[in-house]
Amino acid sequence: MKRICLVVVGVIISSPAFAQRGGGAAAPPPPASFDAPAIPGVVAAGTKIELVKGGLGRTEGPVAMADGSMLVSGPNTILKVDASGNVTTFIDNSNQTNGMGWDGQGRLISAQRGKGMERIGVLYPADKVATLVDNYQGKPFDALNDMALDKRGGVYFTDTQGIYYLPPGGRVSRIIDEVPRPNGVVLSPDEKTLYVHNKDGVYMLAFDVAADGSISNRRNFARYKSVRIPGHKDPSWDEDNGADGMAVDSEGRVYAATNAGVEVFSPRGELLGVMPVQWNAETDNIRKPQNLAFGGPDRRTLYIVGSGTVYKVRTLSQGPNRPTK
Repeated sequence: MKRICLVVVGVIISSPAFAQRGGGAAAPPPPASFDAPAIPGVVAAGTKIELVKGGLGRTEGPVAMADGSMLVSGPNTILKVDASGNVTTFIDNSNQTNGMGWDGQGRLISAQRGKGMERIGVLYPADKVATLVDNYQGKPFDALNDMALDKRGGVYFTDTQGIYYLPPGGRVSRIIDEVPRPNGVVLSPDEKTLYVHNKDGVYMLAFDVAADGSISNRRNFARYKSVRIPGHKDPSWDEDNGADGMAVDSEGRVYAATNAGVEVFSPRGELLGVMPVQWNAETDNIRKPQNLAFGGPDRRTLYIVGSGTVYKVRTLSQGPNRPTK
């Protein structure tokens, strides 16, 4: 796979398949910053949530590199954002990758959703590129989306039909099929709990995770602040609550990208606060986070991506000590 390092200049045009939905005319530029509210243990009041780069067409699937730089899925590329905010192209053909994660072997695993080429596969390094799975019971996947990797080398991932688990060296199984259009998934720091977004519901879901990667004990974990508003003029509100990507910190707090911004929950599911990273709601053309991950050399910088932007904020909290988010 050819890899180049070119500074991203100008606006990369996103294909309609990946553009965030919204009503009305073209949106004005994103704000240069937002002020964070005080969220105990997470962020101090007034901390700036800063725009690193806008006009990127599509931004999704963030995951940190070992040096703290952030990788972000572009329209059909993987972008690298360094500590100084420089944006370069890390991989120039990602097979329309969405979610990404590092495994214990130093391989970048991704959910690749290129037409006719949907697969969970190794995207980097070039000499390790491989398909891990490209079908379930003989049927191709449908709009692969997010993923979470465990320390065993297993991969949890989503498409429109359900949530799957691919054990290391084993056969893929669909472990959840009752959640409509599942999206974000993330493991707790101790990997004993799997959190699942429920875009059509009121509650984020949680499942117990066994040593072999299997799950049980479905339960309502946290009540979203963001709720679907049927009949709203803005298609984004009418469609669902906007629950998309997720992250956790080392203390077990859960961070959720929704239409409200970044909702932060305690390990017990209590809403601790919301980072108001959303704009153009007043014109019924809302732009909001789509995913997030901790990065920086000390994993105390939260990167928030979506709507063609990359934002970052310095936090009191810290990302978990593992290769993936």
